[in-house]
Amino acid sequence: MNDVLAGRALAKRFGRTVALGGVDLAVAAAEAVAIMGPSGSGKSTLLHCLAGIMKPDAGEVHLLGQRIDDLGERKRSALRRTRFGFVFQFGQLLPELPAEENVALPLMLGGVARQDAVRTARQWFGPLGLGGMEGRRPGELSGGQAQRVAIARALVTKPAMVFADEPTGALDQTTGHETMRLLVEVTKHNGASLLVVTHDPDVAAWCDRTVEVRDGRLLTGGVAA
Repeated sequence: MNDVLAGRALAKRFGRTVALGGVDLAVAAAEAVAIMGPSGSGKSTLLHCLAGIMKPDAGEVHLLGQRIDDLGERKRSALRRTRFGFVFQFGQLLPELPAEENVALPLMLGGVARQDAVRTARQWFGPLGLGGMEGRRPGELSGGQAQRVAIARALVTKPAMVFADEPTGALDQTTGHETMRLLVEVTKHNGASLLVVTHDPDVAAWCDRTVEVRDGRLLTGGVAA
């Protein structure tokens, strides 16, 4: 098996609401998978369980063959810093930090000295079309530029998996398509797998495979062909 990430029989409830009703989903090495579904379908809950942000009520999550859902919060937090990367709808960059320090932040949180972390972070700006913007703060960047900084931050630790939750939701169509192209290309180029939550079929089309979630269950197969 070459699955990087696998969720098996994942279940999650919020009170009487069934958010996940026994979901199986596997992501292969360097594969880009889109999760689609209407609001409230369970797609974001699925991402959060797979990414170690929340624990499922039942089922298992495995990263590179090792179970991770039963880890304590401290170990899951470390996992999210080192083995996972995240891109959110609004970037969630720290407004008081220049772009290069926003990118370097995961490295610094992992104990890398600031000077070394920033030096590594700067290497991402050219490939993402951000050359010369290292010192700009988020408020001085366009929406598309800010999302590219967020992509660099997600990849700077060389993670095994990148999770993107509605990464183009705050962008116009043209900028959104360019952002998705970069996200898929750069993630694959660096050997990482990608899981994208979206409601937009044009965004999903950039991925290798799409799974659809409705009422906490997959309507399409969760395992690569």
